[in-house]
Amino acid sequence: MVRNIQLRISLKEEGQAGGLKARTAKYLGVSEDDIKIKVARKSIDARKPSIYFNYKLAVYINEPLPTQSSYSFDYKDVSKAKPVHIIGFGPAGMWAALRCLELGYKPIVLERGKDVQERRRDLKAINQDHVVNANSNYCYGEGGAGTYSDGKLYTRSLKRGDVRRIFESLVFHGATEEILVDAHPHIGTNKLPKIVQNIREAIIQFGGEVHFNTKVTDFVIKDNKLQGLVIDNTNTLEVKRVILATGHSARDIFELLHKKEIALKAKSFAMGVRVEHPQHIIDSIQYHCHGERNVLLPAAAYSLVHQVQNRGVYSFCMCPGGFIVPAATAEGEVVVNGMSPSKRNNLYANSGIVVEINVDEDLPKYEKFGVLKGLEYQKNLERLAFTAGGRTQAAPAQRLTDFVEGKTSQDLNPTSYQPGLNSAPLHSLFPKLIGGRLRKGFAQFGKKMKGYYTQEANIIGVESRTSSPITIPRTEKLEHPEIAGLFPCGEGGGYAGGIVSAAMDGERCAEAAIVGL
Repeated sequence: MVRNIQLRISLKEEGQAGGLKARTAKYLGVSEDDIKIKVARKSIDARKPSIYFNYKLAVYINEPLPTQSSYSFDYKDVSKAKPVHIIGFGPAGMWAALRCLELGYKPIVLERGKDVQERRRDLKAINQDHVVNANSNYCYGEGGAGTYSDGKLYTRSLKRGDVRRIFESLVFHGATEEILVDAHPHIGTNKLPKIVQNIREAIIQFGGEVHFNTKVTDFVIKDNKLQGLVIDNTNTLEVKRVILATGHSARDIFELLHKKEIALKAKSFAMGVRVEHPQHIIDSIQYHCHGERNVLLPAAAYSLVHQVQNRGVYSFCMCPGGFIVPAATAEGEVVVNGMSPSKRNNLYANSGIVVEINVDEDLPKYEKFGVLKGLEYQKNLERLAFTAGGRTQAAPAQRLTDFVEGKTSQDLNPTSYQPGLNSAPLHSLFPKLIGGRLRKGFAQFGKKMKGYYTQEANIIGVESRTSSPITIPRTEKLEHPEIAGLFPCGEGGGYAGGIVSAAMDGERCAEAAIVGL
């Protein structure tokens, strides 16, 4: 017999030996020896001083636990199958390739960056030597921007595909089963590289191809049909179906498409800063505690949003127990992003705090750039950050309270950002469109979370790569409306906003690309 139940357990009960099983047995009126438990969902309710764990359970009474997942991944030998070319090996490209294996088609992946191991050297170079490799960095390389990230798996794209299937696929390739249970699952920057490597090895094992250090520099188009890809300005590959999964930072691809007069659309996006607090401050606010948090509680997260002058100011990619990293993709720019290890045990909490930018109303001075106006606006703010930070990968920063109050910080708090910080008057450097709204937003956030507004926090600029400022249009069949054989995909196409939604879009594009092949 199987029973599906929900239990609410206090923090004290959670810490007791055998607490969950004992509570379940008592609730059902059966012996502990007669039941086995499978946790379907676990979440924490910390809205009040009394903290509770909420569980959804499948209880097997006098029955064995199921040993197999209801999901299976039947990869076929595609070594001699028809090819589908995939540009980019981030989440969208990876799951497009995996879906091709299931459907019996050969994925040929072209990735401008390096594999996860080789990539580490370039990450060290940008962190320690302030040297940016334009093709291998925190955005480009095996696994894309998702590889060296927190691996947050939360998504709102519940109507776009089977979210559970992506989670199960991650487990199949090495992720812990905890991601199937946690209400806000994450994998961790220390564990993602191995999972990404496992995915690549599976693709190759079943006959697919993954080519690193292979940059697409041009498209060969004839009679509105994509016929070839130019690699590194030299070799040309003949193609029939191409999934374009280059990510939100592949500006050269947007510029190439625009130069060839292939339709693009400007898209609203968001920009702002990273704010970094000592983790214990966020813990004390969220868990209503003083001193160290209970060992049963994870590093606390938060989510904030406020409307300022008809634009949203909101938290983005919040990283508890994490660190801030340099995410520039070219020399002469400073871009920051955040991530966390699997244990989220760093001393600091960081989050993007960004302002919504409406490209149709907010950028009149950039209209001369047409559909690329949002991209050019991004570039200018990143160059400003580079100059304000001292013309290295050191980032411009300010104490949170000084930023809101319009004062230059005489000194800064310790930080997790390895390239270092330079004090800069961000309150006057940012355009009013962003800076003014951020200052009002932070003041409101301090009222919503008592203790959040503190001089112990730094703001660090600039958080500019929240999403693509451009959409590459596609039809209901997921194909570009003007160029047959081209399937824009994932974040770079404007159709995803994270690992899971990008992966789901990759699968959908693979299914669309093989039609009629």
